[in-house]
Amino acid sequence: MSVSTRDTVGPQVDVRGPRFAAWITTGILVAVLILTAFSPVAAAALLALQTIVFALGALLGPRRSPYGTLFAQFVAPRLGAPAETEPVAPLRFAQLVGFVFALVGTASFFAGSTVVGSVATGFALFAALMNAAFGVCLGCRLYPLVARMRRATA
Repeated sequence: MSVSTRDTVGPQVDVRGPRFAAWITTGILVAVLILTAFSPVAAAALLALQTIVFALGALLGPRRSPYGTLFAQFVAPRLGAPAETEPVAPLRFAQLVGFVFALVGTASFFAGSTVVGSVATGFALFAALMNAAFGVCLGCRLYPLVARMRRATA
């Protein structure tokens, strides 16, 4: 859901930041699924940390999330100016969606349901990989529909 700066109104972020975060998230979620085979408790603990990262991304936005901070401090200074930006609100919604899947996964792993935990983690992994590898933010694609539904019910 990349757009040029002049096509939207509101806060914008460099598209490379959320994609950087999506690559880290992808790695973490793959590690969770691998850990599931050996120690569901360890998988739950790692997924719980990622759940916190999703929560912070949803609350604070992409710039002030843990992975966004890493991008801003260590990666962005080495890159040129962004060619594309994207709006913040859909990214925050995408982090909220990730939070819900990660929370379900974490609770399921801790409750002993590795199948449900793995499925929830798999959904979050799919979304993160789509953003990282192809620049397709699934939560961002859902955001206009949810915003429209909220306006219709208000």
